[in-house]
Amino acid sequence: MTETMTVEATVEAPVAATFALLADPANHAAIDGTGWVREALDPEPLARVEQMFRVAMYHDNHPDGHYEMANKVIAFEQDRILGWEPGQAGPDGVVGYGGWTWRYDLEPLGATQTRVTLTYDWSGVPAELREHIEFPPFPVTHLENSLDNLAKLAAG
Repeated sequence: MTETMTVEATVEAPVAATFALLADPANHAAIDGTGWVREALDPEPLARVEQMFRVAMYHDNHPDGHYEMANKVIAFEQDRILGWEPGQAGPDGVVGYGGWTWRYDLEPLGATQTRVTLTYDWSGVPAELREHIEFPPFPVTHLENSLDNLAKLAAG
C-alpha cells in the first residue's frame, strides 16, 4: 500500500511567480480551498529550511474546532521545491509533528508556464496516531482541487 498521494498540474504563470504564491503563507487558505486552512499567523514568506510558520486552522472533527498548526519547512530550493511538516505546539511550547508532509515540486515549462507536482506523504505517521486519524484523511481530489486553486490564483 502506498502512503503518498501525488498530483500534478500546469499553471499558466512563470515558475518564479508560482513559487512566490506558494511561499507566501497568506495564500495557503485560498490554495487549500477547503476552509480548514485559515489565516497565516506568521506572515513572512518561506525562505529556508527549518523556518517555522504558523497558520490558523478549523475542522469540524477537531475537539476545539479552531486550532493552530506550526509548520516546519523541510525542503526549500528557490523556484523549484517547497515542503513542510505540520505540527502542533504542546503546553510547553515544544512542537510535535504527526509524520505527514506536504511538498511542491516546480518545473518551468518555458517562460510562462509551470508544472507543479504536489505530494502528500503520510509514511512517517506513527501507529498510535493512526489509531485516531485515518490516512489519508481526504481523497486525492483534495490535492487536485488545491492545484486548481493555485492555477486560478496565478492567473490573476
